[in-house]
Amino acid sequence: MDAERINLIEAKISDLTARLVELRGYLDIDRQERRLEEVNREMEDPSLWDNPENAQKVSKEKKRLDDTVGLFKTLTNGVNDAAELFELSMAEEDYPSIEIVGDEVFELEKSVEKLEFKRMFNQPMDAANCYLEIQAGAGGTEAQDWASMLERMYLHYGERKGFTVELQEETEGEVAGIKGCTIYIQGDYAYGMLRTETGVHRLVRKSPFDSNARRHTSFASVYVYPEIDDSFEVEINPADLRIDVFRASGAGGQHIQKTESAVRITHIPTGIVTVCQNDRSQHRNKEQAMAQLKAKLYEAEMRKRREVQQQTEDAKSDIAWGHQIRSYVLDQSRVKDLRTNVETGNTQAVLDGDLDQFIEASLKQGV
Repeated sequence: MDAERINLIEAKISDLTARLVELRGYLDIDRQERRLEEVNREMEDPSLWDNPENAQKVSKEKKRLDDTVGLFKTLTNGVNDAAELFELSMAEEDYPSIEIVGDEVFELEKSVEKLEFKRMFNQPMDAANCYLEIQAGAGGTEAQDWASMLERMYLHYGERKGFTVELQEETEGEVAGIKGCTIYIQGDYAYGMLRTETGVHRLVRKSPFDSNARRHTSFASVYVYPEIDDSFEVEINPADLRIDVFRASGAGGQHIQKTESAVRITHIPTGIVTVCQNDRSQHRNKEQAMAQLKAKLYEAEMRKRREVQQQTEDAKSDIAWGHQIRSYVLDQSRVKDLRTNVETGNTQAVLDGDLDQFIEASLKQGV
């Protein structure tokens, strides 16, 4: 076994030890451990289950804490054990054991990187569920077909990540595709994973709707906002609301049920509109639409505080050139994120929901 390999293993152990020390502080592991003890005591109290909604929140928090604290402890123990075995093996000149330690250390590094990735979730609502809205840009059938492709892409992405995805509202296009839709996505860090997808997405392809097979450019906007639970107070004056009930529209099938109980809520002071039509119950649809409105109002306030609300609204209102965050050029087999310069030639995989490389890059770069 050469000295270079030994030095590399030793350096990697030292590096991982330092990174875990940094993570302990950044992730505030001590505080999370104390909170986990509190949550475990709450879970042991039989009265917790008298309120199923609160019990579900506590269970969800416990899982998130278990995942973070448990992984940190496992990695810390693993790196410490590797360091001890390395020292013993070096003293005994047991090179086969040193090689085994090296393999373990490089595997541990992958898990450390996974934990480090959680550092990217630095916004208060990153751990929340979220809503994802898609709106077709100008361009009629081309843009509406592109919006439906994005809808499929994000539904597949959610399934790939193990999230629960629900198509809450969809408006069909005149000829093909959709004018817009709202997808509800449930899962740990759903908002944190998807928030950087907000923006305009540009498609370039030879149009299947053009008999001359000419290249067309289409645009659609994506807007992601977090679900707000009852711990966040968002005051809504009933006098500021206009509530309309109408017959649901959509493609039918498993996602959309045609009923006369669809609900649209307009918040008059802000012009924010939410729609839900996926349930047979008008009452349930109204609840969902109100939850979306609460989430949108919270997100609007957060954007105002960050002093970038106008920029976001401009990007949403002008779904065209100069505002796009990602280009999908199908006839050149190229998808490129214009913010991070991450690019791939596997366009079909991306359209099938393989978005990890784009999302991870944007989170790491603080987009």
